[in-house]
Amino acid sequence: MTNWLPSIPEGHGPLYIRLADCIAEEIATGKLAAGAKLPPQRNLAYDLGVTVGTVGRAYAVVRQRGLVSGEVGRGTYVLGTHEGEALAEGTKPAINSLSNPGNGTGSAVPAEVSWVQGAMKTPKDIAFAGTRVSVPSPEAIRFDSTSAPEVGQARAIRELTAEITRDAPYDIASYTRSVPERWREAGRVWLSRGDWQPPEGSIVPTTGAQAAIMAIITATTAPGDQVAFEDLTYSSIARGSALTGRRPVQITSDEEGPLPDDLASVCAQRHPKILFVMPTMHNPTTRLMGVERRIELVEVARRHNLWIIEDEVYGSLRNTGLAPFAELAPERTFHVGSLSKAVTAGVRGGWVSSPVSHAQRIYTAHKMLTGGISFLLSELSARLVLSGTADTLRKGVLEEIAARHGLVQQLLDPFEHASAADAPFFWLKVPEPWLSGTFKAAAAAFNTLVDDEDEFKSGRSGRVYHRVRVGITNPLTREETAKGLEILRNLLEDSGAGYDSFE
Repeated sequence: MTNWLPSIPEGHGPLYIRLADCIAEEIATGKLAAGAKLPPQRNLAYDLGVTVGTVGRAYAVVRQRGLVSGEVGRGTYVLGTHEGEALAEGTKPAINSLSNPGNGTGSAVPAEVSWVQGAMKTPKDIAFAGTRVSVPSPEAIRFDSTSAPEVGQARAIRELTAEITRDAPYDIASYTRSVPERWREAGRVWLSRGDWQPPEGSIVPTTGAQAAIMAIITATTAPGDQVAFEDLTYSSIARGSALTGRRPVQITSDEEGPLPDDLASVCAQRHPKILFVMPTMHNPTTRLMGVERRIELVEVARRHNLWIIEDEVYGSLRNTGLAPFAELAPERTFHVGSLSKAVTAGVRGGWVSSPVSHAQRIYTAHKMLTGGISFLLSELSARLVLSGTADTLRKGVLEEIAARHGLVQQLLDPFEHASAADAPFFWLKVPEPWLSGTFKAAAAAFNTLVDDEDEFKSGRSGRVYHRVRVGITNPLTREETAKGLEILRNLLEDSGAGYDSFE
């Protein structure tokens, strides 16, 4: 623990804010180094002659600023600032600085990418941005994205956009002041699974899935409330929750999903308000959650009055016949889907099937957060779905994914990975002596971008997976996909020589 006692400046503002500013200043000047452990709240309160509540609020403020990270039972630690300094100075880290020993996974930022000069100047910027804090070169092989591959979307979008421009030019040019029934009907069609269909009055059109999920979180929780995530998840939602003052809390998972007993324990001790799950195709593991596990989680949610967000963005690519959470627990489940992975990402078409009692609240929260939905994009999304074009394109996307999955099996079969013929990504385990972050940096040195495991962690964790996620749908052609996979294979085969330097 750091032997440190702050000197709180005089002033008229709240004492906890002045203490938080003092901590931030000590971090900025280097007096509190990266990895330093702050004193326990009770000890610091005694030393300063203030209440424990004052110190607790100050620690919460600097945590929300992205300067420290705290875990129950372990304490509060200063986050690293060297990334922010490098960005502020317009510098690039050296490629042989592949390992960051502070996080246990070797997380590193690749050198062979174009950095946004001065765009991120503070540790808070870095903390909320995640591991993708760079702008890749146009020639990079983008295995760090899972947008739907091109199978005819451009032509369909061009033709439908021309129709909309002809049919509704004044609506396109103005604010969207109401939701036509056809937009809701498109959501009902797209979100329906097996025997389940969204009930009347439940559909809220949104600007994609992420905006929908953030609207749900802000509408059902208050700042300071906790949101439960799996230890591996779509971490943009966890970071977004923190940005709005909510606190992510981690649930331990196994090969099927969150462990019901651990969720129950967390609910009893931490009292989260909402649980985020991806049951049909988990990102990044490709995992499918069985119906028994879904039922067990619903029982816990009912016992502890927990809302559920069911993210089915990737689920639109997988027809399982399993009952969704929205069918098992319609009174507490927000079922979210979009066109981004199965049809097209740029149209930003998304929908929520909400408990009917909360549909208006979600609509209002989404409008407040985003400024409201675009008539052009919402109408385009609806026409894609209701014309049957979206379903036709989805079939083409699945065929292309299967073909690229075949390339993965052909080129990387000797190496352990979790994959599926309907998944636009796979979860690759890197062999000794690779760490997830060093492998990511090494691949970037060859202009091939993958995501390390830290990109999917909902918070600081002692668990290490030694894996990277590789998306296979973003490259324009199968040839480019194969080229990138060969680069990864060469790194995996030559791991001993490549661990130290790639200059």
